[in-house]
Amino acid sequence: MALLMRHAATSSSTRSRCFIPSSSLRATAPLVILLRMPILENIAAIAKGMSITFKEMLQPTVVENYPDGPGPLKGAKFQERFRGVHVLQRDENGLEKCVACFLCAAACPSNCIYIEAAENTAAHRVSGAERYAKVYNIDYNRCIFCGYCVEACPTDAITHGHGFEIATFNASALVYRKEQMLAAAPAHMGANAVFNQDAVSTGAPALPGQGS
Repeated sequence: MALLMRHAATSSSTRSRCFIPSSSLRATAPLVILLRMPILENIAAIAKGMSITFKEMLQPTVVENYPDGPGPLKGAKFQERFRGVHVLQRDENGLEKCVACFLCAAACPSNCIYIEAAENTAAHRVSGAERYAKVYNIDYNRCIFCGYCVEACPTDAITHGHGFEIATFNASALVYRKEQMLAAAPAHMGANAVFNQDAVSTGAPALPGQGS
């Protein structure tokens, strides 16, 4: 008898613990909604992204017909701020702008610029300052085209051209010398046909690059 009474008491207490008042259910309903909201937001975001994907899939394909396109760039198109192979500029007198200050080499994060300076003389004047770059090499195996050298130059001697066809199987061929990068004439007199082909295609007079 005592065992039956204990079982009945245990069952009643279990039922009382399992019973949840309707007021508590009403209180937890907003919590359930809040838990489901991130899921709905994620579904909406995925649906929005996939809608853009499907929209673009139905659009015509736009490709650059390089290297079989027209013009000196063979169909390639560049923005004006494109950073290509460097160009060493000349001043209005035709002298080299580089004064061998080494600021470009110091600013280079990949340490790809090598310079040897030399003194200008009355009989042999290369730049408008006391010194000039006797050797100016850029190793394009290491260059990341960050533009830091251009920003660091106090005389605007080094700029980025639009040359991009520098791929080769020989790593040593990617070490460009000064003669390969030096502009043939001041920028206001024409464009380097090797490194500024886009300017030539728009009507600027073409000048052959030294070393080309």
